[in-house]
Amino acid sequence: MRLRLVRENTSIDFFSKARIWLGISMVAMVIAFASFLIQGLNYGIDFQGGTSIRTDSSVPVDVAEYRTVLEGLNLGDVSIAEVDDPLFDEDQHVALVRVQAQEGDERIATQTIEAIQSALQTIDPDMTFPSVESVGPKVSGELIQTAIIAVALAVVAILLYIWLRFEWQFAVGAVLALSHDVILTIGIFSELQIKFDLAIIAALLTIVGYSINDTVIVFDRVRENLRKYKKKDLKEVLNISINETLSRTLMTSVTTMLALLALFILGGDVIRGFVFAMMWGVLIGTYSSIFVASAILLVLGVKRDWSKKDPSAGTKYGHIDT
Repeated sequence: MRLRLVRENTSIDFFSKARIWLGISMVAMVIAFASFLIQGLNYGIDFQGGTSIRTDSSVPVDVAEYRTVLEGLNLGDVSIAEVDDPLFDEDQHVALVRVQAQEGDERIATQTIEAIQSALQTIDPDMTFPSVESVGPKVSGELIQTAIIAVALAVVAILLYIWLRFEWQFAVGAVLALSHDVILTIGIFSELQIKFDLAIIAALLTIVGYSINDTVIVFDRVRENLRKYKKKDLKEVLNISINETLSRTLMTSVTTMLALLALFILGGDVIRGFVFAMMWGVLIGTYSSIFVASAILLVLGVKRDWSKKDPSAGTKYGHIDT
């Protein structure tokens, strides 16, 4: 007996209110963009600049204990992560403590570094500090620029791929859906003022990949059905295609969300921002592949008179029955 999240032969009309869904998405994007302009992002140390202190101790690293002893110093944003390496000795425990740049200074004062070291040595008097490094505003600015370029190049590469694989209308729908996902993800981080660092950029790139994978599967089925149902109008073909892939879409999204939920609850503070971005991205990506990418394709239209039949179109995922 196969598990199905939706019954066979579903016939949901996803496009009876297509323009309303597009309108809601546009309003949400405007709100997200306005929040970004007004509130900005709560940049982490990667983008804001700061100082990283490497610790070496014979006592196992307890992130919560490290954070507790540093709370009284009023350092602002502090990131603590344990460092694992197979080359470490059995009783060697290393952590990386990163402290945000203090207002008006490129690096924290020597007295502050000494206070941090003294506080950490209350956990282990023999703790050593092999390195202390600072990330200044210039480097942080370069990281922001590089992150923007990385996301933009990913979107452009996807535009070219979809354009070559399908038609330009499909490419426009896919890229606008991706832009929708990225803007809303940045917007939710701005609205909630969740720390935004390089891990979130990694999450954005992952969201782009996840979203385009779902969109391509729907579009592949759309192209197959455009050849199969030559007399049906585009709206009906789109509805048939989405209903045929709906079980697979929901199964992938639900199983991914369950894994992410476990990480969000049990993974700790270090990866919580990344996991939240992924959870939001899965939710928005699933929505956009149906209600944004396909709705834009419906608005733009697509040609139906291919001169050369492509027998492989839509067959890559045709055997999947979840």
